[in-house]
Amino acid sequence: MSQTLPAPMDVRLMNIASVLLGLAFVGMLVVLGIGWLMQQNLFRLTAIKVRGDVSHNNAVTLRANVVPKLQGNFFTTDLTRAQLAFESVPWVRRAVVQREFPNQLGVVLQEHQAVAYWGQEGDTRLVNSYGEVFEANPGDVESEDLPLLSGPQGQAALVLEGYRRLSQVFEKIDAHIEQLELTSQGSWRTRLDDGATLELGHGSFEEIENRVARFAATLTQVAGKFGKPLESADLRYGNGYAIKLRGVTTTVLGDKANAKEKR
Repeated sequence: MSQTLPAPMDVRLMNIASVLLGLAFVGMLVVLGIGWLMQQNLFRLTAIKVRGDVSHNNAVTLRANVVPKLQGNFFTTDLTRAQLAFESVPWVRRAVVQREFPNQLGVVLQEHQAVAYWGQEGDTRLVNSYGEVFEANPGDVESEDLPLLSGPQGQAALVLEGYRRLSQVFEKIDAHIEQLELTSQGSWRTRLDDGATLELGHGSFEEIENRVARFAATLTQVAGKFGKPLESADLRYGNGYAIKLRGVTTTVLGDKANAKEKR
């Protein structure tokens, strides 16, 4: 009975090396083939499908701003770079970019929703509903009565929150905030839509709201007594506030709503 002897170790090593080299060669051919295939015109980007918010942008503006920044085809286009290209377009807040086989990109846009102007009067910066400052053409803003907010750099979200909270209090006296400022010293001041200016002082939102509520509760009574509209008010007093009515000397009002001339 014949018996097969195992191949010598050096022969077995040579066989294994031959197999590995063969697999490596096949792998290299596959990679080269894929690379060649990826470069063919079949996968050249021919369209970009845009979905989502497009109120302030159209195909022409997107093409002019984005297409020159895109490189490669369906497989080689850098999606992160494409996302940044779309987010650099005015009014675009977020962009989600995906490949759509075989030769398209799909993009979902989220635009800024402008709720206020930011900075000084005439500034082109706006604040969106998330409290983020962005640059845009003010002429593209749909609403004509946006408030003007201002404050230290990086505090837009805080000022927007203050505007939203204080607006609810002022609405009780049928007044609307036209401007709201947080100074570099942390003090708040506002101007209403009738031109009246108010110094609100320092403190938490709760403290500011309490001062405004106290002011709002007695303002109608005091202004009605003199028959004059409000020109300015200082709410920084501990137990009252000072007001100035148009055509009337400055007046200090205490907790009992007794007005007395400030000398």
